Amino acid sequence: MADPSSYRPKPGQIPDSPGVYKFRDEHRRVIYVGKAKSLRQRLSSYFQDLAGLHPRTRTMVTTAASVEWTVVSTEVEALQLEYSWIKEFDPRFNVKYRDDKSYPSLAVTMNEEFPRVQVMRGPKRKGVRYFGPYAHAWAIRETVDLMLRVFPVRTCSAGVFKRSAQIGRPCLLGYIGKCSAPCVGRVSAEEHRELAEDFCAFMAGRTGAYLQRLERRMREAAEEMEYERAARLRDDIEALRRAMEKNAVVLTDATDADLIAVAEDELEAAVQIFHVRGGRVRGQRGWVTDKVEAVDTAGLVEHALQQLYGEESGEGVPREVLVPALPDPVEPLADWLAGRRGSRVDLRIPQRGDKKDLMATVQRNAQQALVLHKTKRASDLTTRSRALEEIAEALGLDSVPLRIECFDISHLQGEDVVASMVVFEDGLARKSEYRRFQIKSFAGQDDVRAMHEVIGRRFRRYLREKMATGEWDEETGNGPEGSGANGANGAAPDGAAPEPGLPGGPVDPETGRPRRFAYPPQLVVVDGGQPQVAAARRALDELGIDDVAVCGLAKRLEEVWLPGEDDPVVLPRTSEGLYLLQRVRDEAHRFAIAYQRSKRGKSLRAGPLAEVPGLGETRRKALLKHFGSVKRLRAATIEQICEVPGIGRRTAEQVAAALATAAPAAPAVNTATGEMMEENEPAASPPPGIRGQRA
Repeated sequence: MADPSSYRPKPGQIPDSPGVYKFRDEHRRVIYVGKAKSLRQRLSSYFQDLAGLHPRTRTMVTTAASVEWTVVSTEVEALQLEYSWIKEFDPRFNVKYRDDKSYPSLAVTMNEEFPRVQVMRGPKRKGVRYFGPYAHAWAIRETVDLMLRVFPVRTCSAGVFKRSAQIGRPCLLGYIGKCSAPCVGRVSAEEHRELAEDFCAFMAGRTGAYLQRLERRMREAAEEMEYERAARLRDDIEALRRAMEKNAVVLTDATDADLIAVAEDELEAAVQIFHVRGGRVRGQRGWVTDKVEAVDTAGLVEHALQQLYGEESGEGVPREVLVPALPDPVEPLADWLAGRRGSRVDLRIPQRGDKKDLMATVQRNAQQALVLHKTKRASDLTTRSRALEEIAEALGLDSVPLRIECFDISHLQGEDVVASMVVFEDGLARKSEYRRFQIKSFAGQDDVRAMHEVIGRRFRRYLREKMATGEWDEETGNGPEGSGANGANGAAPDGAAPEPGLPGGPVDPETGRPRRFAYPPQLVVVDGGQPQVAAARRALDELGIDDVAVCGLAKRLEEVWLPGEDDPVVLPRTSEGLYLLQRVRDEAHRFAIAYQRSKRGKSLRAGPLAEVPGLGETRRKALLKHFGSVKRLRAATIEQICEVPGIGRRTAEQVAAALATAAPAAPAVNTATGEMMEENEPAASPPPGIRGQRA
């Protein structure tokens, strides 16, 4: 535990102006980001008597090892910079909302030549119009099915669209009138885009004018005695009204607003958001968070607004935002929202009427979400804690391994040897820390040698980064007390040159982002038995690292192997610790297999063509696309090869000569199915619930 007085700035160093500050730990990782109207007053509050600090603030300042700040002109700039840094550094002591589930949205891909209507989840993409989010995907599909009668916009995938254009026949929706079939030229790209724009306008709430236009056209058709067209327009109007009825009217004045409610206790908080457009609830979403910093309701609201509107602009930010509490001062936040929207945003607390009643409904949803989350989370926390304690007890560790790294080797008959590194922190996968390795120093089915190389490369990078920050002495090979790197071999015992792209320290001095291998684990898990464990331990010993435990998990009997032990550690089959180790090992295996398959696919697609001088990837793709496979290309004549655009006779002769001298590739084994693959056949994915064998 660090003493805050050891890094407290000297009197007069901190400016009395707006700004953003960062606390960093001993590894230079950013652990907290905050903003202040007066940096001097705010930072001074952290360096008072520890007994007077909030418990969470006390934990943060004793974990930190340094503090730094950036001065800005206004509080709005401070708000913008704080949001950017929280998103970039992901500080552990900042409030970070996470979705309690993945909400689907209705998306219209206006960035394509022929816009497509579809259900989308995940981050938003540029050039795509979004409506929602909705609670259920089936609700979106029902609404779209009703509206396609009036707005026959394309809903098919790119593959279906391309195939229909090739064969000259539309899909079923084109035959039944629920698609305008731009794939076969029934409408032009401009006409189809107008349909998509009308669809978006209707979904955005501009319904009245469109319905009136349809009713006028229906009456005109009836007066002209075109009764079939009038009946169709009547049915279109009814379909649109049924689609509108699926969203309840909650505000009679056709208000566009977002309502945000917060339910909290001492440890956690839940946020619920209702998106109201045109007086109707168009979407709902919820977040939950651990209260890792001392923050009140107004602070939670401010963080929620930053996350909700940080990526939004224009129509994404409504004219009115209703909240349960206002930050003090509220003007910078209101100005920031106005800047995102491009016009004034009314940020306030509802006091009476329909809006206050709707806020009460949102508040009840937040309370229910918090109760449901705590019911699930209690079980998860207990299970993960028990699993880590069981692992520490079984392996004889002094403390529970809060950071676990697992390594696996994958190859196909000794070719394209790769390795994976996955990271679990507090029993949960941290995918941003995953890494992949290419084994280029040798080829062959030698997992032990490959494991030794990968472990050595990973921890040499770690030692170099420590050396760059002064935590490692290159001459003596000694680190600070407790560093666990006390051998004489230092950063590069084998005399190897630094790897390409070697960072200058655990944190980039320009961006402040953590480097690839900046933080050591408490436990290294390898996929394998005693030989792999011995290789990993030997690699660490060569680097003088003695405070990182090593174990291996063998697949055959799920035995846990320790270095230097003749007998494995056998954990009970019902052990939560064994289950966590299996999850870590299986995730490393999955990650390695995925990487190896991607490399294998590239090599299979190129094959012997890669040896043809002057034949680049573009022309290789053209050849394979024209003939379908290397096997058919091998059987083609020089004249037939010359028919491919971009291939001259000299190149065709070189291709034919290369294929004639290259022996046909032996059928490979598909690691997912166990079947033999023909030349250039892609590897199939394993059936659901079945883990593929080692590649």
